[in-house]
Amino acid sequence: MSTPPNTSVTRQLVDLVGTRALKRGTFRLASGREASFYLDAKQVVLDSQGAMLVGRAILERLLSFGPLPHAVGGMAIGADPVTGAVVTMAGVEGLPLKGFMVRKEAKGHGLQKYIEGPVEPGQRVVIVEDVVTTGGSSLLAIDRAVEFGLVVERLVAVIDRLAGAREALAARGIPLEALVTIRDLGIEPDAA
Repeated sequence: MSTPPNTSVTRQLVDLVGTRALKRGTFRLASGREASFYLDAKQVVLDSQGAMLVGRAILERLLSFGPLPHAVGGMAIGADPVTGAVVTMAGVEGLPLKGFMVRKEAKGHGLQKYIEGPVEPGQRVVIVEDVVTTGGSSLLAIDRAVEFGLVVERLVAVIDRLAGAREALAARGIPLEALVTIRDLGIEPDAA
């Protein structure tokens, strides 16, 4: 059953991102670009209200796409609280959703894996991110998940800076859904 995203949750999330995550100034981004604003999504996803809103909003999106994927996860450390929020809200709703983490580097001991969590090759997954800019770390997470044998269906980000991630992911056949874009915050992409 397909359900539309809850506009009340989305409005609350936009307000929270605007008041807690948006910082003005001059910043160097992970992509190497310089920007006139910074989006510190951890100020939202590591807050109890923000985590609940993010978890609920992403879970609603996942349900609207069709059958629930087996798992959600993404690149440590940015995606970890997002994954936790979604998995927790799924648990509250009694839905069977697992989480996983993608390591930047394999552990030097134990099983030396890039993928951590209760997932198995062949399972359908959705990659989650806190903020996407150019999509570089998202593509790395996707590559690691695919190498492990997971089937990546799409990517859901809390915030999209509208700086090329959508196009980079589309070139790989991965749709991008964002809960909030910089336009929702009154910022045009060329002003970044």
